Amino acid sequence: MLSDAAAVKANIRARHRAARAGRPQSELLPLGQGIGRHGLSWAQSVARPGSTSFALYLGVGDEPPTTSLMEALHSQGYTVLLPICGPGRTLLWVRWTPEATFARSRFAPVMEPEGERLDLAGASGSPEGTGLAGIILPATAVDRSGNRIGQGGGYYDTFLAAIQRHGNIPPTIAVVYDDEVLPEGAIPGEPFDMRVQAALTPGGLVTFHGPDRPAQ
Repeated sequence: MLSDAAAVKANIRARHRAARAGRPQSELLPLGQGIGRHGLSWAQSVARPGSTSFALYLGVGDEPPTTSLMEALHSQGYTVLLPICGPGRTLLWVRWTPEATFARSRFAPVMEPEGERLDLAGASGSPEGTGLAGIILPATAVDRSGNRIGQGGGYYDTFLAAIQRHGNIPPTIAVVYDDEVLPEGAIPGEPFDMRVQAALTPGGLVTFHGPDRPAQ
């Protein structure tokens, strides 16, 4: 049985997925271009010398498109790391280039890049990814407290918890459509949730607070 918080999040997730499904495909290209433009600006603001790798993901179907952002980051010399879903809600990573091919995941309903699979330490060149410049996460909604609703698989909760055990979490931003940024407190936080610092939308950046911390 779902907890009250989980039930609220499941309801929001279902409602937003239905709204996404009704969005005309003709809108996606310009929306993706907005995400790419504003996402690159954010990346340039958080990248530091020796820290130029970004954990990203491929937005597919009704998700906010991220291909333009992937291409923009790569064109500016940043390393783009895309996830591979593994057993036990773990993530491995592949360094993406525009020549990459994709295949259906064995563990989740997503497309994954083909190529050498690296743990995060190998991909980022630092223990458990502490050298990442930033993490760009999928979401179905985020509120102005920084609470995020993902896809429900728990992969990123596990991922962020692993990074936190080895040091500070890099800057985090969740990709959503503009109308999926909800009022403060609209999304209940659970003990395992990690708040994000900002939302990346086609219309711009919405900043919430300072370093990530557990949701209260």
